[in-house]
Amino acid sequence: MPSGYLPIFIFLAIAILFPVVTIIICKLIRPSAPFLTKLEAYECGIKAASDSRGRYTVRFYIVAILFVIFDVETIFLFPWVVRYRELGWFGVAEVAVFLAILIVGYIWAYKKGALEWV
Repeated sequence: MPSGYLPIFIFLAIAILFPVVTIIICKLIRPSAPFLTKLEAYECGIKAASDSRGRYTVRFYIVAILFVIFDVETIFLFPWVVRYRELGWFGVAEVAVFLAILIVGYIWAYKKGALEWV
């Protein structure tokens, strides 16, 4: 076995053992006295108004998915910002096309009514 892999295996063993050992030690030393009041859901000091497994409208999920999609797409702007000077006008044109596609997506979602809550 090449000696270059030994530090990797040591690091892997420590990375696996540290959380496992920490969880076991915490489980052994923590107090454990579950009772009904302790196991209740806590909602800002008042009793829970309803079951936490209620149904949400589909519109909520659509808005959440749109947020994730458009938020992740903006992450692609960071490499462009880092290499802005090297890319020059070609990079500006690429980002303009990217943002145009993003804006078209926003307009489409708005016209479909996906961004309205009522």
